[in-house]
Amino acid sequence: MGTFIGHVYPGLFLVSYGLYQAIVVSKAVIVNESLLDPSWSPKNKGRWARLWGISYRGLLKMVTGSTLIAYEISCIKGGLRLMNKEVPPRFMHPKEWQHLTMFILLTLNGCVDVVSKNLLPQRCVLLEKGTLVLAFYVLLMLLMSHVQGSAGIELQIHSLLILVVFLLMLVLTIELWAPNTFHLSLIENFLFLMMGSWLVQAGFILYRPVTGYPWQDDDISDIMFITTFFCWHVMINALCLLGIYGVSSIWHRWYRPSLKLTRFKENPYCMNTEGPVYKLLPEVEESEKGDQALLFSESSLSDRA
Repeated sequence: MGTFIGHVYPGLFLVSYGLYQAIVVSKAVIVNESLLDPSWSPKNKGRWARLWGISYRGLLKMVTGSTLIAYEISCIKGGLRLMNKEVPPRFMHPKEWQHLTMFILLTLNGCVDVVSKNLLPQRCVLLEKGTLVLAFYVLLMLLMSHVQGSAGIELQIHSLLILVVFLLMLVLTIELWAPNTFHLSLIENFLFLMMGSWLVQAGFILYRPVTGYPWQDDDISDIMFITTFFCWHVMINALCLLGIYGVSSIWHRWYRPSLKLTRFKENPYCMNTEGPVYKLLPEVEESEKGDQALLFSESSLSDRA
């Protein structure tokens, strides 16, 4: 991961994951579906209908993690070894082993998603969320150790990345007790976008600066602009989420209005029993009773006349 590609590829994966989750959450909120199991079923239930039930999110994690593992091992000249042959022996490639641990966690998290959604008799959302939270706890510890020996520009970049990972870890931990909450899912998507876009930015700053000249660790202006760029990423990603929700709202309300009529049949378990729909039912029954009483009184008056 200590290369340009090692920063850009994981960043692009996280951005893609965040955009996909933003679309899913926006659609679920607009048509009042569950955030845990949104319906993406095709119109025609044919031979390929089962493909819609595959955990593509888990497969993407597995493929991305495996690819990054292979890339990390191939970048080390002489092969990845744990210890040298000196006396006393010393550990080798400490940062590369940390990168490898991160990618292994990503792959294992993808395996858990696939097993939970496609192999278990019943999907276990708590298992998926718990594995993801555990992965971020380990990631935070690795990043805290990863900045040892860093200074200047690199330290500032990784400190801001650690801040995003810490906030994301807190949100994911809270989601263990409130997994079907729109506000938490929105914050989670935003932090995934921030983490991904900042990794891409870090690759350009550390390895391929736009000006062609390396950033200076002893220049306070360069260090200050690192934070400025981070704030720009915050604004851009927030606007991106707002745009996704706006486009999704227009699409589902004007081009796919049938989803509003079928959402309760497809996901009856997603309805909250404490919601306003159930509070309105007694009022409807009372109004129907009132109408019936009115009709009965009118008919009795006509009979008397």
